[in-house]
Amino acid sequence: MNLKQLAENLGLSPTTVSRALNDYPEVSEVTRRRVKKAAIQNNYRPNAKAMSLATGRSMVIGHILPLDAKNDIVNPIFSEFIVGASQTYSENGYQLMLSMVPEGTTNQAYRNIASKGSMDGVIVHSPINQDPRVNLLQEIGLPFVLHGRISDEDKNYSWIDVNNKSAFEQATQLLLDLGHQRIAFLNGEEQHHFAQRRRMGFKSAMQSTKTAINPDFQFSEPMTEEYGYRVTKSLLSAPEKVRPSGLLLSSYVIALGARRAIHEAGLQMGKEVSVIIHDDELSYFQNSETVPQFTATRSSVRDAGLQAADMLLKIIKNPDAGPEQRLLECRLTVGSSTGPCISN
Repeated sequence: MNLKQLAENLGLSPTTVSRALNDYPEVSEVTRRRVKKAAIQNNYRPNAKAMSLATGRSMVIGHILPLDAKNDIVNPIFSEFIVGASQTYSENGYQLMLSMVPEGTTNQAYRNIASKGSMDGVIVHSPINQDPRVNLLQEIGLPFVLHGRISDEDKNYSWIDVNNKSAFEQATQLLLDLGHQRIAFLNGEEQHHFAQRRRMGFKSAMQSTKTAINPDFQFSEPMTEEYGYRVTKSLLSAPEKVRPSGLLLSSYVIALGARRAIHEAGLQMGKEVSVIIHDDELSYFQNSETVPQFTATRSSVRDAGLQAADMLLKIIKNPDAGPEQRLLECRLTVGSSTGPCISN
């Protein structure tokens, strides 16, 4: 059944049916419920082209990435987020368009989108502190939601983020409670707000217990397997009494490299070296056994994608509504990679 047939069955115009399905405020609640009930009964699925004609919208949501960020395509965090967002788009008759643009042309790409009306809104990925894309998107009037934040203070744009400070404070505190004092922290690039918040959580726990932070154990790089392997291998080459007994890692991908280095050093996670990671509940890197391999601060990035897409579609439908911010909490799950310190 198509939109026109559904509308004829209900004795309504296709425009009214489309607006009811998309929760437009000018459609009465009675009509909205009637239309949605009929859509379910008739197994109706929105057609993007028909909805575009009925609503005057493109029915396309954009995810714009510069070519210098092409690694994001294979990054499991990005991929998981896209899966969640795509589910929301599909359920609402929208299509996702992933666009790679030359480095330095992202702003022009957004301006072209706004002038042509080729996309109804965009999700902004990997924001940096005081990211200029926020002001640009507000200036050109293109609806958007940030996956992350650009500061703690700004309240005039919509974002969804994880409470990184709290998560890494809890993780560090667990290592301290287990007796670890020589803790190495392998963070992401600290031009990003999430990485700065993780650093703040780590420092807060260390300072609250008056535990010294060794500057030689602090790292900030793109979160790759090679980074985890190289740094962990170097750290573990030191004598036992001076090398770190605990590792705090900012992603599962870093942990894969760290695990390889620990194995090559002839050491065992949870015994000679304790490891805590941030794993984001990734479907392709499972850490969900009865006793998880890694102790981890966990959040569902797929759910973040679902919610971010839902937020953006609400903004598109009701542009006069104020910005919305959602801060997602992590849970600390204890696995087999942590244990009491035996080398202090």
